Amino acid sequence: MTLIKQKPVRQYVTVLCAALALYTFSCASGALWQDSGLIQYRIWHNDIEGFFGLAVSHPLFYILAIGVKYIPVGEFIYRVNLVSSIAAAVAVANIFLLVRLWLGRNLPALVAALTLAVSHTFWRHASIIETYTLWAALFLAELIMLLQYTRTRRMRYLYWLGLLNGLSIAVHMLASIPLICYAVFITFLLFKKEINIRNLGIIVLLWIFGALPFEYLIVKNIIQTGNLTGTLASAAFGNRWQAAVLNASLSIGMIKDNFLYILLNFPTPNFLLFFVGCFGLFKMSQSRRFRNLVLALTALFFLFAFRYTISDRYAFFIPFYCLVSILIGLGADILLIHKNLKVPRFLVLFFCILPVGIYTVLPTLAKKMQLDIGTRNDMPYRDDYEYFLRPWKTGYEGAEIFANEALDLPDDNAVIYADTTTVGPLLYLQEVKGKRPDAKIVSGIINSKNAPKFDEHSIGQLLEAGPVYVVSPRPGYCPQFVLDHYDFIKKGILWKVVKTEE
Repeated sequence: MTLIKQKPVRQYVTVLCAALALYTFSCASGALWQDSGLIQYRIWHNDIEGFFGLAVSHPLFYILAIGVKYIPVGEFIYRVNLVSSIAAAVAVANIFLLVRLWLGRNLPALVAALTLAVSHTFWRHASIIETYTLWAALFLAELIMLLQYTRTRRMRYLYWLGLLNGLSIAVHMLASIPLICYAVFITFLLFKKEINIRNLGIIVLLWIFGALPFEYLIVKNIIQTGNLTGTLASAAFGNRWQAAVLNASLSIGMIKDNFLYILLNFPTPNFLLFFVGCFGLFKMSQSRRFRNLVLALTALFFLFAFRYTISDRYAFFIPFYCLVSILIGLGADILLIHKNLKVPRFLVLFFCILPVGIYTVLPTLAKKMQLDIGTRNDMPYRDDYEYFLRPWKTGYEGAEIFANEALDLPDDNAVIYADTTTVGPLLYLQEVKGKRPDAKIVSGIINSKNAPKFDEHSIGQLLEAGPVYVVSPRPGYCPQFVLDHYDFIKKGILWKVVKTEE
């Protein structure tokens, strides 16, 4: 017996191709801001470890992206951006297959797939280079294996589960949350004698094999530093996120923002089907073990993201959105087969794609209302309402235009201090495109080749030797020692640092 019959295979491929077409069209074609720009930089330098600690190294993602870098087709930057798009398409196809296998009907599977495909945060991360879509694809594959095991009791599905979760760990530490659930579930199976020690050993070995890229970095750092505790802390929390990961407090502002994030991703009446699906789970007599795991994962991912305190925590709701989409599919199934409810199918499907229209007009409405969306709003060639509220990035070249213009301005051998938002595109233009190799780009994270030391002790000497520019003279984006002791003169889209007049 194969995993799936021929008809679902054709349906899976159809959904995959449709999602590929959508995300290929919506994918950014050039350099990107912020974390995405730093990801592009790491891929160019074949860096699988990064600079913020092991928890944010995501080595398997970079191994795959670096492999794509060497494919001699098209532009390097577009190829690597497409890694997230392709992974997102696989995730959408996987959620279709999961719900199709679970419920045995196409419509709820299509509803779940469409819901996830056009949810704002997932779609946005499918349009830029990020790690979350690859993790989502693996996570949804794990759920397929769980479902198949609970239905067939065949050990091969648990073996696949161990391998897939190991791979997930090597992509993103979000996989540690389902790992806890799987460990409890497998311990239960061991206690019930449904599996034996040999089976458990194979699962563990496959998990270790899948997680090898991450394990390699851990062992490498232990050997290099001799610090076991510090390395394990880095693997769990990164260099500076332990307080955020372990946070147990909430503020009114966080609660409001979190509900707005959820509303942004499910801005249609179909979201009510999530609650129908949750209610329906408790009424299901089949696949009760799978039901319990879905409930546990939904609660855990919601709680983790809801009280997380980092600035981009909206991205950490993606696992929750995957599960919400599954439950919306279940809710649609319950609603549409209920004999006393006459809900037109086309209406449910219309609500599935309604977010596309909402995201089309949302930036204009937000701009007219002058809504504060919590962004810095001072970046040239980036309308923050459009950039953050519209998930697709078709034809977006703002970061590259900014970097081109910025590098056109400085005098010979100038020093440019860039913040984390802008350093990626500047280094991309300089290193990949060969623009202005004489300019010295410095930041708090990465620098251009042979860049000088940039601190309170060296700034005076740098000013005497030549011009010094900053991208932004705002606190948080410019070193405080520069803000405290120097003035700025606007030069095009950069700011020239000058001595303060007495």
